[in-house]
Amino acid sequence: MIKKLIFAMSFLMALSVSGQKKNDKDIVTNAAEKLRLAMISGDKSALETLIVPELTYGHSGGHIDDATEFVDKLVSKKSDFVTIDITNQNISIVGNTAIVRHHFYATTADLGKAPGDVTLDILLVWIKVKNDWKLLARQAVKSEKKK
Repeated sequence: MIKKLIFAMSFLMALSVSGQKKNDKDIVTNAAEKLRLAMISGDKSALETLIVPELTYGHSGGHIDDATEFVDKLVSKKSDFVTIDITNQNISIVGNTAIVRHHFYATTADLGKAPGDVTLDILLVWIKVKNDWKLLARQAVKSEKKK
């Protein structure tokens, strides 16, 4: 009888953990979408609510922004994303960390310049802070073609 009770409790706990991971994946998916929209709009408060102060934001050309630089470039339109399309997104949850990989295709108009195209593969690292997921790190690498 005790073995059956222990088995039943273990099964319920496993279902609960599995359900939480699915819920976390949904929340991270939503956070990544909010980040995409905030990067297009350049909305300072939206950007700041999605990141931690320790953010490290790596560009495909090798430059690394901190949280302040990341926000300032988007707000000032020094980095101006007209469109951002994300495909092939994959999310893995490990404890309180989410690893997100996706393909990133964007049209840019940095500081009002003629539109440009950016094709990248992105790695995002999100951490759970209380009940919210916040961006801790981002690294981009150049990609050959739109996937």
